[in-house]
Amino acid sequence: MDSRTKLLFVDDDLLLLRGLETHFRRLGYAPYVASTGSEGLRQMYAVQPDLVALDLMMPQLDGWETCRRIREMSTVPIVILSGRDHEVDRVTGLKLGADDYLCKPFSLKELDARIEAILRRRRQWGQSHWPGASYVTDDLLIDPQHWEVRRNGERVELTATELRLLLHLAENAGRVLSHQQLLERTWGTRDPDAEEHIKPYIWRLRQKLEADPSHPTHLLTERGFGYRLAAPGGA
Repeated sequence: MDSRTKLLFVDDDLLLLRGLETHFRRLGYAPYVASTGSEGLRQMYAVQPDLVALDLMMPQLDGWETCRRIREMSTVPIVILSGRDHEVDRVTGLKLGADDYLCKPFSLKELDARIEAILRRRRQWGQSHWPGASYVTDDLLIDPQHWEVRRNGERVELTATELRLLLHLAENAGRVLSHQQLLERTWGTRDPDAEEHIKPYIWRLRQKLEADPSHPTHLLTERGFGYRLAAPGGA
């Protein structure tokens, strides 16, 4: 198996696939391509890529369902590449577990930068320890030293982005963090629409961590400002 960083591109545009394959091979990656969602899933099992870039509008098994199935079996970073530039599509993609969303047409330079940033964060977080003690309540354990989260004793599968966001909240348990603070610490950027950017990730975390996501007891909203993770032993 190729020891280089493996990228899997899933898109029904064969000309685009050939261009992406050529471009990223020149950059030193090991690119793999699939022209259907089903073929993409087969490649996931066979190749075990380090990142997946996925189109939404494909016949038969579309990108939405392909993304959902990938996320069921893996925490591999997913970048959605789509001609759909509606907010609802971006939010839906993030809720399904994507780590980034890039609208077509895009420049190869921008795609390079996004992929490099995601992989760099993945390596940094996978190789380093988070300062501070574990967060423990009756039903939730966040162990930064082992990059692990458990709910009622069962391991919770989180994407790298979800875990980074949760660790920032856990490090500051009991304190309110603004939308901009969370965006800067998790993504390393600023955005006037930080609240809308973060909302889908908070929604996903609540689905995975809360007994009743519509009435959260751990991950709390401070309206108009940000979020906080309730301090162990009290809100």
